[in-house]
Amino acid sequence: MTTTRARSLGLDFRGAPGSDNAVTDVAGVKVGFSTLIDPERGIRTGVTALLPRDDRDCPVPAWAGCFALNGNGEMTGTHWINDAGYFFGPVLITNTHSIGMAHHGAVKWTIDRYAKAFEEQRLWTMPVVAETCDATLNDINGLHVTAEHALEALDTAASGPVAEGAVGGGAGMIAYEFKAGTGTSSRRVRIDGATYTVGALVQANHGLRPWLTVLGVPVGEFLTEGRLRQTESGSIIAIVVTDAPLSPLSLRHAARRAAIGVGRGGTPGGNSSGDLFLAISTANERPLPHIAGSRETFEFLNAEWIDPVYLAVVEAVEEGVINSLVAGRDTPTFKPPGKICRGIDHEQLRDVMRRFGRLRPAAL
Repeated sequence: MTTTRARSLGLDFRGAPGSDNAVTDVAGVKVGFSTLIDPERGIRTGVTALLPRDDRDCPVPAWAGCFALNGNGEMTGTHWINDAGYFFGPVLITNTHSIGMAHHGAVKWTIDRYAKAFEEQRLWTMPVVAETCDATLNDINGLHVTAEHALEALDTAASGPVAEGAVGGGAGMIAYEFKAGTGTSSRRVRIDGATYTVGALVQANHGLRPWLTVLGVPVGEFLTEGRLRQTESGSIIAIVVTDAPLSPLSLRHAARRAAIGVGRGGTPGGNSSGDLFLAISTANERPLPHIAGSRETFEFLNAEWIDPVYLAVVEAVEEGVINSLVAGRDTPTFKPPGKICRGIDHEQLRDVMRRFGRLRPAAL
């Protein structure tokens, strides 16, 4: 699925992205989708899967930290991440009513993937499954997502370019009253002679039109046609992954910075919005703690040196949200019926950005 991206429109984002400008620019990270679209039955939903590691047989911890800007949403497994600083297995994103099915599929996939370890050790798994609500564009109460769809998303996960917009869990999502959904971006940073990659994957389903800001430009004040709502009723999930060696405490701090990236788009984080963020480091590969020795070593960046990573998180999340918007296409609503959720008009967007001097010179 090829879609237009924000940079191809000439939007002048800062920072140096990786080769695919995607979360998969972090080595070993894979993303997969199961997309359910059946307009006649009002179905527009699915599952997005992210694999932080390409581990096999025995699971390897992924160090992590999380942050909730506003808690009207769900991200399973975060209590353990807060206590332990790690998890293993996949991350899934779906719609609000499909958390259980996606979780069930993730548990089965994890048991099958690490069958030998589950047989030989006393293992348990608590997958990370997050959600946003697609009830405007999808028959969410029809419970169309099954555990098999979660398995499909996991089994098709791959490295390389990542589809955006109406794919996977993003199929029925809306941001700033435009069709949105899945978006991604990445940044490369240098710290003390070493190069690291920071990638973000978002499921954008938040914000009101008048709030929309793109690279500091109040775009929502100009693109006013086709509004759908008057109050905030959405959410956003952002998954940040890096190969930089960060401690779980620093990863918690990095997850907080995702909120700044979302805020750059204009939202204040509405009361009805679930704004939940997870940051993961793939560095420090080692066995699960319960089968490791009594003493371990752990390399991590001094917090005084981490600011380039924090900036990369902000920039990657910001651009990921805009990429999700730019990928949107006109979509009929399910509830209330008879309306159209518009995809953002690329030429209108470029015209506003041009007036404010925020297009690259070559794109003018």
